[in-house]
Amino acid sequence: MSSYQHIKYATTPADYKHVKYEVADKIARITLNRPERVNVQSTILLEEVDHAIDLAGNDKDVRVIVLSGEGKSFSAGHDLGTPEEQEHVKQYPIEEGTRGIFERSWRLYVDTHLRWRNVQKPMICAVHGYCIFGGWMVASTADIIFAADDALFLGSAFQYFSIPYDIHPRKAKELLFQSRFIDAQQAKELGLVNRVIPRERLLEETLAYAADVAQNDPFDLRMTKLAINQAQDAQGFTAHIHAAHSTYITRRLGTLDPGYAVANPRDAGVKRMPMVQVALERYKREKEKSSEGEG
Repeated sequence: MSSYQHIKYATTPADYKHVKYEVADKIARITLNRPERVNVQSTILLEEVDHAIDLAGNDKDVRVIVLSGEGKSFSAGHDLGTPEEQEHVKQYPIEEGTRGIFERSWRLYVDTHLRWRNVQKPMICAVHGYCIFGGWMVASTADIIFAADDALFLGSAFQYFSIPYDIHPRKAKELLFQSRFIDAQQAKELGLVNRVIPRERLLEETLAYAADVAQNDPFDLRMTKLAINQAQDAQGFTAHIHAAHSTYITRRLGTLDPGYAVANPRDAGVKRMPMVQVALERYKREKEKSSEGEG
């Protein structure tokens, strides 16, 4: 088990604050449970997800893991400073400067996400609504992604940068250079998601698929997953994740430069990453243009 901060004492999922955990019919369901915050990813939430996936991975009664989000969206991304996160940072401060930023980022987004990707059980992620930045990272650690027809994905060259392996590199560049949302159908066409399902049937169909997979031999499932992950690793996947994190840190520091070309929403009191704001404004323009065309 990894080292944590607020849940060092945790022995059961009853201690979780931002995640729900349940096991039934050989399926472990892990649910991001901050619906009032659109499941933004606090340190607490990420540590609890890590704890829950580790728990499911080592439970002989679990053969498949299903990851989903409570409320109107899977996850609107990183927690940029909710009161709960601010209180956590006060209680567990990081070292000042680049060292602290790097250590926290590596611990929460590289170590954890690679563990989730490599958990010995098949993991299926059910995505609905917004799946922005950190949401995309969490979803991309799953072996299978099912998306509701209302899902909207927004990627970036973020901490766990699996995008060049999730979709074709030229398509990745096209999307990330613009900072553009893609809908569920576009995500399927790009190979990011496996299926697009009507919102009202997303969990039902995801659990039905999980139940079917859970009938198979757990060791055979483990070896099949290992073989496919090893094929990616032979192509440099894990080494790329490690290297891309350093690029992310450089990009993050670059956003603080006086010459950074994009307005920072935080300067106007809006807790939002600059490129998320760019994507939201682009999406709004495209929706308005589409509405005018229909009229």
